[in-house]
Amino acid sequence: MKIEGITAVVTGGASGLGRAAVERLVAGGAKVVIADLPASDGDAVAREIGAGTRFIAADVTSTDQMNAVFDAAEEMGPLRAVVHCAGRGGPIRVVDKNGEPGPLDVYETVVRINLIGSFNVLRLGAARMAKADLIGDERGVVVLTSSVAAFEGQIGQIPYASAKAGIVGMTIVAARDLAGRQIRVCTIAPGTFDTPILARVSDEARAGLAAAVPHPRRLGRPDEFAMLAEQIIVNPMLNGETIRLDGAIRMPPR
Repeated sequence: MKIEGITAVVTGGASGLGRAAVERLVAGGAKVVIADLPASDGDAVAREIGAGTRFIAADVTSTDQMNAVFDAAEEMGPLRAVVHCAGRGGPIRVVDKNGEPGPLDVYETVVRINLIGSFNVLRLGAARMAKADLIGDERGVVVLTSSVAAFEGQIGQIPYASAKAGIVGMTIVAARDLAGRQIRVCTIAPGTFDTPILARVSDEARAGLAAAVPHPRRLGRPDEFAMLAEQIIVNPMLNGETIRLDGAIRMPPR
């Protein structure tokens, strides 16, 4: 599917990987609705990028709020692409340092935002795409975001790794489910990327993360994530696949 002229939604689009996806899609001629939390810089980002970009505050786990996002997108034109980047971490141990079981509420929150939120965005976005006319032999594309933690989660990442593994498991099933409606689904599993989250850690820690990547020996750049999202949208044979984008890193236990 060509990028030029399509309407897209990018969740988590106010910063990091999501913002890079917004910028690349807009540069390619798409109209984009940014969905992010009310406390985000979404309004400022939309104004800065301009060119048919809108911000709608939304929690990805909310049906009503995400429907408002998709309503705003359809005011611009039929929804053709969703790049779902919204998510969060929350480190816990199965048994903490005092010998107590890890907090169930933290586990539930992280899984709800990352996994339930992904399904909510997928189902609502796909329902809108399914009503659109065909462009060639397809109606739309959904790009989900997992993580290398789905395959090699580190100690303390159990809720995050569980949720991201769930997204990997969702991908091929969703692609098969939606094939009859001519909607494709793929997932990107990034490694260590230079995002605002990593900006909070020390320079020493960042250097250690970069050195762990075999090649290129650095942190990933958000636009490299956006490049892959764009290629998934453009390439009609990319479907049902989870693609690691990680410079060949394989995460150690800690």
